[in-house]
Amino acid sequence: MSTPPDPPVSALPDLNDAESRVPGSLRTAAAYAWRLIAVGIVVRVAFSLLGQFHRVAVAVFLGLVITAVLRPAAGLLARFMPRPLAVATALIGGIVLVLGALALVGETVADQRTGLEKEFVAGIDRIERRLEEPPFRLPADAFDDLQSRIGKLLSDHRSTLISTALSGASRLVEVLTVLALALFCAVFFTHSGEKQWQWLCDQLPERARQRVAVGAGAAWRTFTGYTHGILLVAATNAVLVGIALFALGVPLAVPLALLEFMAAFIPLIGSPIALAVAAVVALASKGPLVALVVVALIVVIGQIEGHLLHPIVMSWAVRLHPVVVALAVVGGAVAAGVIGAVVAVPLVAVVWSVYQALQGPAGEPA
Repeated sequence: MSTPPDPPVSALPDLNDAESRVPGSLRTAAAYAWRLIAVGIVVRVAFSLLGQFHRVAVAVFLGLVITAVLRPAAGLLARFMPRPLAVATALIGGIVLVLGALALVGETVADQRTGLEKEFVAGIDRIERRLEEPPFRLPADAFDDLQSRIGKLLSDHRSTLISTALSGASRLVEVLTVLALALFCAVFFTHSGEKQWQWLCDQLPERARQRVAVGAGAAWRTFTGYTHGILLVAATNAVLVGIALFALGVPLAVPLALLEFMAAFIPLIGSPIALAVAAVVALASKGPLVALVVVALIVVIGQIEGHLLHPIVMSWAVRLHPVVVALAVVGGAVAAGVIGAVVAVPLVAVVWSVYQALQGPAGEPA
């Protein structure tokens, strides 16, 4: 049985001619599109894997933060004592400092507890009276009804609250486990981080080692610079807030200053949230005038942080536009809550610094 003859070459479609009819802009967009899709798939898979091991990832991140903070002190102490003893001294000193700050906060709250209860009760009464006056004109029994509703809600959902408290206890165990793992990692990162990194580089192909070394050096410089900078910014904000609240006579000035210190690790939105809590405390304890002063303090400290501290302290370590910082914080918060908001900015800064470092001559393969 004979096969049909092949069609003449002139009858076949000219692929080159068909491709030439597609506009160049469309071909370029298609080329970018499939590459972006591939990158998006890789990023999605990476975040899914991190989500499965998020406690380990958080512990390693905290270990790197602790290493960035303690490494200079350990290096200084290592000039006068053996390296292991220097690392242990720096770590124990840091733990004592943190526990001392927490003890100071606890002692302050305990000392002011009786007075605070009276001030808050009086403050809530003042707020109720203000809301009963023009222009709000709320009925006098509105808050009594609200209190009874809250009591009924708590009694109706008692089992749910108990289960939530028990789950909170299990979360506390998880947090302590993550902290223990972070300290464990920080000890070895601080003591022999170079040897560990050298071993990892030795496992890579020889032609890739230079680029990896250049990118890793840029990443670590940016990460340590960001860590030191954000600590300085947070400490400055906490001191300013503590002095202002103490001068205004707002109770819990020290705990609120510590809250400001912790909140400053979330750029742009952390400090306003902490100062909003301070404004509520001032409203309940000292009245609306002092609360308005605290609200004005939010604006002043925001201006100092945005136009003085961040440009001077952070510009040499993190060269990101404020819009990029805001998008990173919001995106991190949406993806992983508070932890994502804290990690997002240093992660974006590290990725950008690695990209820039690999574009230079030093990042070219040998």
